[in-house]
Amino acid sequence: MSTVLIVEDDPINLKVFTKILSKRGGLEVTGTENVDEVIAIATSGKIKVILMDVSLSNSYYKGQPVDGIKITQILKDNPTTHHIPIVLITAHAMEGDKETFLGLSGADGYITKPILDQVDFVNQVKAFIQHGTKK
Repeated sequence: MSTVLIVEDDPINLKVFTKILSKRGGLEVTGTENVDEVIAIATSGKIKVILMDVSLSNSYYKGQPVDGIKITQILKDNPTTHHIPIVLITAHAMEGDKETFLGLSGADGYITKPILDQVDFVNQVKAFIQHGTKK
């Protein structure tokens, strides 16, 4: 079974995404916003895709507050985790946000919240699992 790591600070969103991906997609899901846990889980070799919230209110790395962009940069700079597809999942949906955030982070994809089409959401996540990173 493929495992998805969700990095999300809103417990309701985490619960909804987990339910959609596990029930509709048959995927195993784990979630955290703790950066040390994110890195440990990502380096475990069990994760097939990471869904990364852009705006994180309680995430710290080496004592400094970080957002999903910074965590993505950390993972993409790590030779052990750079191959894992990271999909930004965010409410930032203004014109130009997608290009800006993908360019800054090095992420492989971008999905906007709220999730309106659950089947499409599952299909997008599964496509990243099957095809890997764009790089």
